[in-house]
Amino acid sequence: MTSEHENLNPVTKYRTEGFPEQQQEQPGLTSLTEPRPDHGEDTYVGSGRLKDRIALITGGDSGIGRAVAIAYAREGADVAITYLPEEQDDAEDTASLVRAANRRAFLLPGDLRHEAFSSSLPTVVVEELGGLDILILNAAYQKNRDGLESLTTDEFSRVFETNLYSTLWITAAALPHLKAGASIITTSSIQAFNPSPNLIDYAMTKAALVAFTKALAMQVGRRGIRVNAVAPGPIWTPLIPATSWPSHLPSFGQDTPLGRAGQPAELAPAYVFLASPEASYVSGAVLPVTGGKPL
Repeated sequence: MTSEHENLNPVTKYRTEGFPEQQQEQPGLTSLTEPRPDHGEDTYVGSGRLKDRIALITGGDSGIGRAVAIAYAREGADVAITYLPEEQDDAEDTASLVRAANRRAFLLPGDLRHEAFSSSLPTVVVEELGGLDILILNAAYQKNRDGLESLTTDEFSRVFETNLYSTLWITAAALPHLKAGASIITTSSIQAFNPSPNLIDYAMTKAALVAFTKALAMQVGRRGIRVNAVAPGPIWTPLIPATSWPSHLPSFGQDTPLGRAGQPAELAPAYVFLASPEASYVSGAVLPVTGGKPL
C-alpha cells in the first residue's frame, strides 16, 4: 500500500535528482542516454480510446514520440513514424512495441528538412495503412547556443527547417486526406513562453508553433478537424544530452515546482486526450505538461 501511494506522489514518482554529465552527437539515441527514459513501456494501459485510428508521428523513434506511439497503439491505433536514418535502431524498437500491442507499425526514415520527403509522407501513409486520422508534429532539433553572434546560418536553418518548415509541408499535404473527426497535434514547448537564452532559435520555432496551432485551428475548425498543441517542460529524452550542455544535466528539471524533470511517459496521456473523442470541443488549445512551470 505504501509503495502504491508513493507512486501517486508526482514529486517522487520518478527520479528526483538531476542527471549525470554526458554528451551525444545529434540525433540523440536512447541506447546512449543514461539513465534510460521511461516511455511507458511497462506502465501504459490502453482502453480503446483510439480504436482503428491511423496516426502519423514525426520523430516517433524515441523520447516523446516513442511514448505517444506506445500509448496510441495500446489505445487501438495503427502508427507510422518518421525518423532520421541514424535512428534506425530506436525506430525498430518503437515499431516492436507497437506491434506487440497487435497494431500495425510503418517506418518512414528520412530527413524532414527535405520538402519532397516531408510532403510525401501523408500520401504514403494513406497508401500503406489505408487512411490518416491523427497527425502528430513532434520532430525537433535544438542545440545550446553560446550567444547569438555564434549562431551560424546553417545551424539556424537546420532548426527552422526541422521544427517549422516540415510542419508546414506535412500539414499542407495531410489536409486533403483528413476527414471530420481528425486531429492535428503539435509539440510546442515551455520555451515558447519562457525562453532560455541559450536556446534562442529553438524557442523562436516553438513560439511560432503556438501561432500555427491557433491559426490552423480557426482555419479548419468548420471541417471538423481539431488542432491543438502540447507544451512540454523539461523532459528527459535523448535530445537533452545531444543538446551540447553536459554541465546543465545535473540540475535539469530541478527548477520546476515538482522539483524534477519529467519522463516521456508523462506526456503520452496528453496526446491521447487531445486525439480522443473526449476532446471533441477542444481546439486551438495549448496543453502544458511542465511540472508546474507556468506558461
